[in-house]
Amino acid sequence: MKFLDLAKVYIRSGSGGNGCVSFRREKYIEYGGPDGGDGGTGGSVWVEAVDGLNTLIDFRYQQHFFANNGIPGMGRQRTGADGDDIVLRVPVGTEILDEDEETLIADMTEIGQRVLLAKGGNGGWGNLHFKSSTNQAPRRANPGQEGVERTLWLRLKLIADVGLLGLPNAGKSTFLAATSNARPKIADYPFTTLHPNLGVVGIDGVEFVVADIPGLIEGASEGRGLGDLFLGHVERCSVLLHLVDGSSGTLIEDYHTIIGELEAYGGALADKPRVTVLNKIDTMDEEEREFLKAEMEEACGGAVLLMSGVSGEGTDTVLRALRAQIDDNRLRHKIPEEEDETWRP
Repeated sequence: MKFLDLAKVYIRSGSGGNGCVSFRREKYIEYGGPDGGDGGTGGSVWVEAVDGLNTLIDFRYQQHFFANNGIPGMGRQRTGADGDDIVLRVPVGTEILDEDEETLIADMTEIGQRVLLAKGGNGGWGNLHFKSSTNQAPRRANPGQEGVERTLWLRLKLIADVGLLGLPNAGKSTFLAATSNARPKIADYPFTTLHPNLGVVGIDGVEFVVADIPGLIEGASEGRGLGDLFLGHVERCSVLLHLVDGSSGTLIEDYHTIIGELEAYGGALADKPRVTVLNKIDTMDEEEREFLKAEMEEACGGAVLLMSGVSGEGTDTVLRALRAQIDDNRLRHKIPEEEDETWRP
């Protein structure tokens, strides 16, 4: 399934049905009086967060969503039928934005959450509603209320616990593949990751979700490269995992490049807890590891962990450091496998 995290949709709620002007006409009844019914209410447009979706690809092929109009009222005091509602089903984590792409209308963060996007128009009153002691034969009825038409943007921000950051080829996809069942594309050239990948990792009896986004480059906050398009997917994460390529000859510059892009992106992304890891230590000897680690700790002003996604060395230590930064209510506890109690003679 192709990943799509931004879609433009056009919605319109149904108009209300017109009221009816009608009079009771039966044999031997001289003064029947008004009996025009009311119009039905137009259908509304709703959005609902559902389980089982992780992309907005459905809105690539259908962008227009129009609810049905209400049925006009009829004689014999018959009210018109209401128009059917339309429900846009979106993945959890979808933001509903106005046409300007800035005004937030709704943030769909929970399964089953429903938000009204466009209310259907009210049905018009029939002439029966206007009957009074001084106006016993009204010849007026209200038209139905017009529906609401608007253009909206849907933006998906994946809900993950950990977000992976780093320059291209820093080893993010390799780490995700080594610690989870996810199978992202891995190759020895930049920008092998073209869309976010999710993986569920486990450590010490708990599980959490890790999101891998395309690598950032200098100037990403100004639109260069691919990473800035996907930084929104790590805004909801509890902690960021910053991988620095230890085999690079400019690892200090690489570190500051990522930090600078986070600060330029704005919001609270730069203030999120971070775990800094020196990756690809399988290419170094013990002396080089300690030297580069000391340099990194001086540059970032905090602890730096050592890891190799290829050999698996240090991955458990990194996962435990990430687990300590995640709230317990976001962690999922593994269900222990039940012992085979099948009777054997």
